[in-house]
Amino acid sequence: MAFSERTGFDNEKYLEEQTSAILERVNRFNHKLYLEFGGKILYDYHASRVLPGFDPNVKMRLLQMLKDKIDVILCIHAGAIERQKVRADFGITYDVDALKTIDDFREWGIDITAVVITRYQGQLPAKAFRNKLEMRGIKVYLHYPTKGYPTDVDLIVSDQGYGANEYIHTTSPIVIVTGPGPGSGKLATCLSNLYHEYKNGVKAGYAKFE
Repeated sequence: MAFSERTGFDNEKYLEEQTSAILERVNRFNHKLYLEFGGKILYDYHASRVLPGFDPNVKMRLLQMLKDKIDVILCIHAGAIERQKVRADFGITYDVDALKTIDDFREWGIDITAVVITRYQGQLPAKAFRNKLEMRGIKVYLHYPTKGYPTDVDLIVSDQGYGANEYIHTTSPIVIVTGPGPGSGKLATCLSNLYHEYKNGVKAGYAKFE
């Protein structure tokens, strides 16, 4: 019996549909959308095993198609730097992975707008990492543990909560927020900047991309 070869995953259709959906979502929110990017943007070999035909770098291709409309914020947890937390998939520490991500994005023609060191409490390794980034000309922001989190909503959504973090300046309609592994502070970074946007009269939106 002869079997015909069929594509299990259509990357071009994926790119077309996702681009259209993201741009439509931007238009809902006064042309400013914070898009939290979960999962692996590059080298997603797990997805390629599960979905025959899936390009492990298709999400980066998506960002490359949108590169004239995006700013990229990279988050890393200060505690992960301090503990020298290692990514199980690549066997490298999170700070090294962050540097690699910056280089990988540049190879695809996309610059990282800023790096945010989240839940910062003066950790010396995090300070050293900040200095290393700034020596490379990368803008670095420090965000702190959110007061009242997760139960005191009034404190969280106040100048003492999300408002205590410095506003990350972006100019593009889509702000991609990513980071190495879970717990990097992507959601908190989005919510913190959304707080500042609304204070400034910008009704920005949020979505999660997996």
